[in-house]
Amino acid sequence: MSREIKESDWKLLRQLHKVALERFCQRVLNEIECINSDSTKSFHQRYLDIFNVIERRDKEIVQYFNDVRRSTALTQLALMQASGLITEEEFMSFSSETRSVLEVLTGNRSS
Repeated sequence: MSREIKESDWKLLRQLHKVALERFCQRVLNEIECINSDSTKSFHQRYLDIFNVIERRDKEIVQYFNDVRRSTALTQLALMQASGLITEEEFMSFSSETRSVLEVLTGNRSS
């Protein structure tokens, strides 16, 4: 998306970026923990499952969090929101213009 984010929303995103990244990593680690604790599977199968999770989630982390720029911020923010990495309260902190764009990008017309 070539549209750039407003200055106030850009500053907010820069703050929320770290919080959303922590939430994402927590989810991945919880997923790995669940796989690792499944004693019905062999250690090798658990290793393979964990490898697949990391490989898949690594692609997501690149999309959501790497190289955040104003020109890509709205798209990345929409991905974070669609994945539940940003709370409703945090979402409502953005300007109505940015919220409207995010609702279009995510297909969610809640506000």
